[in-house]
Amino acid sequence: MPDVEQPQPPVAKRVPTHREFHGDTVVDEYAWLYDRDDPDTTAYLEAENAYTEAATAHTKALQDTIFHEIKSRTLETDLSVPTRRGDWWYYTRTIEGQQYPVHCRSRIEPELPADPTEGLPAPADEQVLLDQNELAGDSPYFALGAFDISPDGGLLAYSTDHDGDEKYTLHVKDLRTGETRPDTVPGTYYSTAWSADGDVLFYTTVDEAMRPYRVWRHVLGTEASADVIVHEETDERFFVGVGLTRSREYVLIGLGSQITTEMRFLPAADPYGEFRVVEPRRQGIEYTLDHSGDSFFIVHNDGGADFELAVAPAATPGREHWTPVIGHRPGTRITEVDAFATHLVVSMRRDGRTELHVLPLHDGRPGEGRDIEVPEEVRTVDAGANPEFDSTVFRLGYTSLTTPSSVYDYDVGTGELRLRKRRAVLGDFDPDAYEAVREWASADDGTAVPISLVRRKDTPRDGSAPCVLYGYGSYEMPMDPWFSIARLSLLDRGFVFAIAHVRGGGELGRHWYEDGKLLAKRNTFTDFVACADHLTATGWTSHDRLVGRGGSAGGLLIGAVANLAPSTFAALVADVPFVDALTTILDPSMPLTVIEWEEWGNPVESGEVYAYMKSYTPYENVQPVPYPAMLVTAGLNDPRVGYHEPAKWVARLRATSTGERPLLLKTEMGAGHGGPSGRYDAWRDEALTLAFIIDSVATRDSRQN
Repeated sequence: MPDVEQPQPPVAKRVPTHREFHGDTVVDEYAWLYDRDDPDTTAYLEAENAYTEAATAHTKALQDTIFHEIKSRTLETDLSVPTRRGDWWYYTRTIEGQQYPVHCRSRIEPELPADPTEGLPAPADEQVLLDQNELAGDSPYFALGAFDISPDGGLLAYSTDHDGDEKYTLHVKDLRTGETRPDTVPGTYYSTAWSADGDVLFYTTVDEAMRPYRVWRHVLGTEASADVIVHEETDERFFVGVGLTRSREYVLIGLGSQITTEMRFLPAADPYGEFRVVEPRRQGIEYTLDHSGDSFFIVHNDGGADFELAVAPAATPGREHWTPVIGHRPGTRITEVDAFATHLVVSMRRDGRTELHVLPLHDGRPGEGRDIEVPEEVRTVDAGANPEFDSTVFRLGYTSLTTPSSVYDYDVGTGELRLRKRRAVLGDFDPDAYEAVREWASADDGTAVPISLVRRKDTPRDGSAPCVLYGYGSYEMPMDPWFSIARLSLLDRGFVFAIAHVRGGGELGRHWYEDGKLLAKRNTFTDFVACADHLTATGWTSHDRLVGRGGSAGGLLIGAVANLAPSTFAALVADVPFVDALTTILDPSMPLTVIEWEEWGNPVESGEVYAYMKSYTPYENVQPVPYPAMLVTAGLNDPRVGYHEPAKWVARLRATSTGERPLLLKTEMGAGHGGPSGRYDAWRDEALTLAFIIDSVATRDSRQN
């Protein structure tokens, strides 16, 4: 950091509170920060924000440079690839100077433009469905939740959030007249589903713990007070969602805990009927489904940890009627099935990579399948937007560490893969100037842990290059390779970017997840350190040039690593980090706690779980050691990770650390888990983070470059 007088950080008051579990007494001197209505809380967060701004003021020119790099590389006025649904093309426009997209549609023309990378000029009959900029108004935060077109294309159900707490107000717009109907429902969650005739709309709401637990039926033209609950989930481990099958024949209610699911279905033409259970929930059994013809196609793990694909009659869909289509193959994790009139597309993971597999349907029965072949070893391929049930073209998304996000159409009949659009990167970007590779680190127990890396080809591999190591490692969520325009501002300054595919994620199948959760959670953290050590041992970087980064549960990873191996990193970035996990998981009244017990364990009932969690949770294990430089973010309205967790953690770090490197906290006072909502605000936010990273590891004469 520069040799100038540094601003002094705020000092949080200490008000010791005590809690006792399993004979263990814990003192928490910063628990008062949980009370967001306490003026002292607001004053402290604002003081931290002021300190962070002052402590990063010397990087302001670099922040501005990076922001303009991101902006100059981005095609600000752009168009998504139109998606066909019924008689319309649906697409979004972004317009230079505007924070949010504009949702549009136009009548079907015979063909899309011959060169879709040139975009679609505004047709004379273009209809603006929603302009998010108008909806946002002067609000500093805006998010769109539901965006659901009725089966006949005449109505749009959409929902809005203006503060980031993920409680949405549901609206209905008549697309034939352009008028917003009086049907308004406050306090809804994300998912919705239309009846076949468009007269009924199903939606969900949350309980006090922010758990979606009720599905409601709203009849258009009636007051929300007359809405009827069609399902209420009383098991606090389960989330509830509602949706319409692609065939538009069934409304589905999905009920899921971390390890158990149950599906219920109702003919969309009979919205006042009773939902039927596909297969009653059984602990540890998960399944999802889609519909085609007279069958449900079901992905399940009843008989194999990595799941299999089965088919069952829609009339009698219970477990006894499931017939295998793709049997269980250890090491091939089947994740999802998309059903169409003439084919199925199965999403799966194999050898740490995503794959798509197509099976034709003959009279409703699956035939011999084939993989969709894509280039590059270190890449991600997944299903795109495919709302049309009768389509013979499957849309997919593709990206890699060196290839911008791309949209392809796959002809199911011929096997032809056609590029529809690749995200433009303006300026002198040349993908051939970069290279991506996959390497494997050896964990403490000998497990091979994959690492995906990207650098400029002219970046030396002699230990001198700075490096950002990114990780997540929870909920079986894989951290697959992706392209980032903002990341170019690091790579072009000689950085290496690496993703540690640690246990707890889903990269290598179900066992990879199970080996990084509950009483095996420490594997997530030691894997990350092993990846860091591999990068330094093999010349990619050195410990004094290495930065770790993660967000949410990945922020828990960063916090645990800070305590486990503080000298391994020069700096750490923890975005909305889940760092006070034990306190949160001990309190069933807090948002999302009960459902989390199947991920982390239940420390309320189990002394073993309590002791194990206490051994790694970041807040409980702060030590009097010199910590790396840190940038920690929070959202005051965050319903997933309370702002108080990172705030308490930074306060304790600052009071305990024996080092002199900066420990910075930045709280978005009007946003939630995702940070700033507008794209320009998000670019500014990322520019601050990247400037912090560069400044933390750069040599004195290169900080402002």
